[in-house]
Parts: sequence; structure tokens; C-alpha cells
Amino acid sequence: MTTGTARTLAILFLTALVGLTVPLTATELVVWHAYRGKEKAAFEKVVQQFNQSNGDGVTVKTLAVPYDAYADKITAAVPRGKGPDVFIFAQDRLGGWIEAGNTVEPIDFYVDDEIRERFLERTLEAVTYRDIVYGLPFNFKCITLIYNKKMITKPPKTTGELVALAKKHTNAEIGQYGLAYAYSDYFYHAALMNGFGGGVFEPGPKATINRPENLKAIELMLKWYKDDKIMPGEPSTALITSLFNEGKAAMIFNGPWFLGEIESGVDYGLAVLPTIDEAGGAPMRPWMTIEGLYVAAPSKHKEEAFDFINYLTGVEAAAVMAVEGRQLPANRNVYKSPKILHDPIMKVFLLQGKQAEPMPNLAEMSIFWSPATTAMNTIVKGTANPKAAMDKAQVQVEKAVAKLRGQ
Repeated sequence: MTTGTARTLAILFLTALVGLTVPLTATELVVWHAYRGKEKAAFEKVVQQFNQSNGDGVTVKTLAVPYDAYADKITAAVPRGKGPDVFIFAQDRLGGWIEAGNTVEPIDFYVDDEIRERFLERTLEAVTYRDIVYGLPFNFKCITLIYNKKMITKPPKTTGELVALAKKHTNAEIGQYGLAYAYSDYFYHAALMNGFGGGVFEPGPKATINRPENLKAIELMLKWYKDDKIMPGEPSTALITSLFNEGKAAMIFNGPWFLGEIESGVDYGLAVLPTIDEAGGAPMRPWMTIEGLYVAAPSKHKEEAFDFINYLTGVEAAAVMAVEGRQLPANRNVYKSPKILHDPIMKVFLLQGKQAEPMPNLAEMSIFWSPATTAMNTIVKGTANPKAAMDKAQVQVEKAVAKLRGQ
């Protein structure tokens, strides 16, 4: 029985006792999200199912917020009580919002063992901050290997095989490359970094941007780019999409969000990212983002909001998001369905997710991105060597963290 149902029954019981007619007040919840296309349609269908099935007088209304402005809108509106009752966002901003205060409501009180056990490994960890649960994991995303089947018949399992295959399909004169990905973007680069055993904060909020393992990962990336020459220069999102759709990129590293950009005539396949020969055969471990469902701290309907996010993470809702929205639910039980388990795309991303690292949700992550991006750009352009660039980023992040903590 949900907390909302218990409350309703209590009111009806008291009404019968005193012989009065007590009208039940309908509760309206507002939820913000950034879904588009099929995922938006699937999410709205799930919300409609909730509205029709619950008997607590709770109605949920959705508002799609443009992604580019979404995080700033949450930061500005929610603490002032001008935001939604529930919002959905990846975990990398969670620590910052918690530290800022009056943004995310802790929900430890509601999360029992049955709820904890429904989620894929480490997904609940991603929405936990300082040992307190602040959200429920909804969907996860990570990058994997996507390849053109006309060019690649057997995807590589090791970086040695990757380079050998990529060289066969690289012809810079006609703008064709064996591999393309946003290697100067730290989100994509993290797959190599984590594979070498690196990291950007460890333990806790201590910055470790210039650690030796991170430098080894950068050196391998530079080898692919400058020595093996299997990757294009300045790989923007638009360029990667264009190359793949034109048959001029045999393989790319990208996530489920890219699949909607692939033209219908392109025959493509997915495979788990290769292991790293240069790291003793360790697997590439991309960062995983987990879309968390959060109850806004200023909400006046926190119990009803939790009932709603609890419903969203159930099997019924997860199945709709998977089949119709092409999302990757965090609910482990949904993958017992043959229709989902044997889906070739779902299967690969689920396997890749087991070899992924949840992106840190520390407040310091918001500080990390700018210095890291500058460092990666200078390294790729050759205006700074890896050690000098990462040493500089390390100092910048340390100073910013000290300022954040008032040290």
C-alpha cells in the first residue's frame, strides 16, 4: 500500500466515524524533463498510465524543458519554490545541488530493501550522496562501439584489433577514417582513462587529474590520432554524424542518443568497447550517466511525489520506456522480458553498462569540466604536452575546490 493510499483510507475512516462528508482535495504534481521524440512520447504514456491507475486523487502534469537550459533552470527556480515537484536529470549535478541547498529532498526514509534490490548494480549508488539516497535511478546511458556493417564484418575485441581494422578503412585523402569519436571531450575520453585505472577525483573530492594513469590514457589517444592517423582532426558531433552516415567512418564510439541520428540506409551494429592491450587487457570503462528521479525540496507534496517516482521505476513503466522510448531502464527486472533481453541494441548496452563507471556526482564535478576541456584541446592541438596541460588543470581545479570549500 502506498503512503497516499493509506492517507486516503484514514480520511474515509474518520468520515464514517463522525458521519460527515469530507471532500478529498485533488493533488497536482508537476514534473520537469528534457525528453524529445520517442522517449518523450513514451514518458508521457507512462505518466498517463499513472494518472489513470492511481486512486489517490493525484494528477501528474509534465513539462519538457530544452536540455541546453535545463540545468540552469533547475538551479535558479527550484530553491526559490518556483520549480516542479519532481525533476529528472543525470547524476553529475547532484552534489552541487545538494550543497547549494533546498533543491533535492533526501528520500532515504522511503527507500526500503525491496526498492533497493530492483535496480541494476551501482545505479542507486549514482543518486546517493554522502551515504544518503536523494533519488531513484530511472535510465542509464553510456557509450559503446557502433560500426558500419558494410565495412566491418567482425568488430574488434582489443585495441590492437581496433587499430588494425581502422587502418584498413582509413583514407585521409577522401576524408575516410577507421575510427571517429569526440576524443577531446573528456566524457568520451573517460573510457580510456578508467580502463587504465585513472580517475579525476579520488578519494572523494580530492582532484587527481594529472595522475600517471590519466597521462597513459591520453598518450594512447594521441597515438591513435597522430601516429596511427586513424581518426579525423577536430571531431565535432556534426562531423562524426556526417562521416558515419556517408560511410566514411567505419567505427565510432557513441551512445544511445546517437542512434536516432543514423540514417535509415546505414546498416550498423553495436559491440562492447574493446579491451586495452596497453593496459594489460583491461576493458575500456566509459562513464555511465544515470537519469535520476528527484523530489524537489520545496515541494508541498513530497509523499505523493515519492509515490510517483516509485511507480516510474517499476517494471511496467520501465517496459514502456524500453520498448517504446528506446531507453535503458535501471530496473534490472525489466530485462527478464524476452522482447527486451534479446533486443540486439539493449543487449549490447546492458553488457557495456556492466563495464562502465558511474560518473562522479560530487559538487566538484562542475568545477572540473572547464579546466579539463581546455587541457584536452591544447593537448590535441599540440600547444601543450600532456603532463604540462594536466598539471595546469590540476592546479586550477585544486584552487577552485579550495574556494568552493572556503579553505
